[in-house]
Amino acid sequence: MRLFVALNLPGDVREVVWRETAPVRSGPWPVAWVRPDGMHVTLKFLGEVAPEREAELGTGLARAAAGNRAVTVSLGGLGAFPGFAAPRVIWVGVAPEPALELLQHQAEREFAALGFPLEGRPFRPHLTLGRVRRGAAPSACAGLEAALGGLACDTAGVVDTIDLMESVGEAKGVRYRIRQSERLL
Repeated sequence: MRLFVALNLPGDVREVVWRETAPVRSGPWPVAWVRPDGMHVTLKFLGEVAPEREAELGTGLARAAAGNRAVTVSLGGLGAFPGFAAPRVIWVGVAPEPALELLQHQAEREFAALGFPLEGRPFRPHLTLGRVRRGAAPSACAGLEAALGGLACDTAGVVDTIDLMESVGEAKGVRYRIRQSERLL
C-alpha cells in the first residue's frame, strides 16, 4: 500500500479552490489536475508499506493526534515546485500556522519511531492542485505562471481529523482512500 498522513480539507474549502482554479484547468497546459475530493495537505509521506503494518501505523497516527487541537488551514498564493522554469507540481500555499507545524512535527516524530525516515527538507505546507505530465517540455507550461497569478484561492477552513491515507492508482488518475482517522481536540 502507498500511504501518507494528511489533513483533508472541508468540502466548502475544496469547492472554493476548484471554482477559483477553473480558468487555469481549462487552459492548454499538460497538467493532470487533482479532483476536489483529493485535495489535502500532506504531513508525512510514508511510501510503500506492507498491509500487515496497518495496525502499527494506526497506533502511530493516534499518538500523533494526541493532545493536538483542530487546525485552521488558511490558503493563499499559488506556485510551482521546483519553480515555473520547469514545473512539476502546481500548488496553492498554506499559511504555516503554529498549530499546523506542531502537528506535522509530531507526526514526523511518531512515524520516525516506526522506522520511517525523517524528511530532510523543511515543511512547506501546500495543497497540490496538479502535476505536470511526465515528459512534458518546460516550454509547454509557458504562460502558466501568469495565469495562476490572476487567481485568488484565499479561503480557510478548520480541519478536526488527521488521516492515514492510501494512494490508489486508477486509469483516470489517483484516488485517495482514508484508512484511519483520528480526531483532533
